[in-house]
Amino acid sequence: MDNYVIEMLHITKEFPGIVANDDITVRVKKGEIHALLGENGAGKSTLMNVLFGLYRPESGTIRIDGKETEIRNPNEANRLGIGMVHQHFMLVDRFTVLENIVLGVEDTKRGLLKMDDARKRVTRLSQQYGLQVELDRLVEEITVGMQQRVEILKMLYRDNRILIFDEPTAVLTPQEIDELMKIMKGMAAEGKSIIFITHKLDEIKAVAHRCTVLRKGKQVGCVEVDAVSKEELSEMMVGRKVNLVVQKEPVNRGEPVLRLEHLHVKDNSTGKYKVNDVSFTVNAGEIVCIAGVDGNGQTELAEAITGLLPVESGKIYLDGKDVTGQTVRYRNANGVSHIPEDRQKRGLVLDYNIAENLVLKDYFTEPFQTRGWLDFNHIYSYASAMVEKYDIRAAQGTGTVTRNMSGGNLQKVILAREIEREHKLLVAVQPTRGLDVGAIEQVYKQLVAQRDKGKAVLLVSLELDEVMNVSDRILVIYEGKIVASLIPGQTKLQELGLYMAGSKRAGGEQ
Repeated sequence: MDNYVIEMLHITKEFPGIVANDDITVRVKKGEIHALLGENGAGKSTLMNVLFGLYRPESGTIRIDGKETEIRNPNEANRLGIGMVHQHFMLVDRFTVLENIVLGVEDTKRGLLKMDDARKRVTRLSQQYGLQVELDRLVEEITVGMQQRVEILKMLYRDNRILIFDEPTAVLTPQEIDELMKIMKGMAAEGKSIIFITHKLDEIKAVAHRCTVLRKGKQVGCVEVDAVSKEELSEMMVGRKVNLVVQKEPVNRGEPVLRLEHLHVKDNSTGKYKVNDVSFTVNAGEIVCIAGVDGNGQTELAEAITGLLPVESGKIYLDGKDVTGQTVRYRNANGVSHIPEDRQKRGLVLDYNIAENLVLKDYFTEPFQTRGWLDFNHIYSYASAMVEKYDIRAAQGTGTVTRNMSGGNLQKVILAREIEREHKLLVAVQPTRGLDVGAIEQVYKQLVAQRDKGKAVLLVSLELDEVMNVSDRILVIYEGKIVASLIPGQTKLQELGLYMAGSKRAGGEQ
């Protein structure tokens, strides 16, 4: 008889207008990495939020170590040894990394925090598991990749033995993903049980023992990972065959749309240049990809181009016009669309609904307003069309508050808004982050369609397959400098990796 650490039996969870989990059963063994696979909105995060005590199910039973248990809140989950790295991080921006890790389990003496022992223990854990962090940096100052490491260290600090990873690799570089895979295997070897929510079939094949597949809130099946192919898993997930090989015609470059001249952008917290003397051009009708290991200036570069960060020196030209000192709204109105890296902080107003977020950049233009009054009939009609076109799944349709939606569906809202609005330049930073294979296939088609319509596309991606598959030209960034300009069909992954690691350089204006 199998010795299950976790048993979620016949779990049903409903929200107004939708059954998120419909009679789902998942069993996890000690020392097992159990993958939970499904499309965006399939109910994966909801099911794990039930296990973690954030939601109460309408029916079903949870057993921990064979004992029936009612988990009413995350504190009870923690007492049972359950920890969770959420898809959208649960961190306090104004606290340091160390303060976030110990939050809720702090040691005190006479009302004062005792941080010395905590610092030593966190340092030991970070070294043991290869999770390097800067303990005294504010969370708001660190990369999303480092925030992910902070969340993992929070679980390790609490000695959790049942670990839930909700899309843990969505914000990590390929190197960080490889390292995380090793860490997860090591944790499982120590006897920890891991539930691993992901859309990435390569990762499931690399580390998972078994996989439970969900589709539209229902359980499709549970399989031994070694016994199925990626193609079979993909078809179980989306109900059809998926092709991620990008079909595109040879590039037909037009006139320059974006031109950067000797751009410098500073990090205010350190005073160092995050973007250092960068010059390149993106033409109409091409996809140019900025490739690099996370934290090498690509985020700051994209935010300088779109107006979210000030430029220390250098020039940004859009269609020949100098927009270096112009506002975000000016750039938007003059043809810049932006899919940001952080969809929650930069991409959406989480307390607005889908319809309101879809017109966030154009609500003041016709046909969304008439004589200064918002035309809600037109706004909601447009939103309904976008929900259908981009397969945005939400419990209450266009009126769903985005804070209550899954990460993949939030990304679809941003994609719909930015791709559909009138633009000349699309700056797409990690556009497939958190999307399932079916949605990724559609994003690739959309990017190529924009290119074929004569738009300029600047893609920033950490996914090497995506970089090689989608782009017409690759610019490699390392320590804030462009170190190489490569053509995908003429470049091998190993060469690209050497440039990204700083072991090889070409440099110059691209």
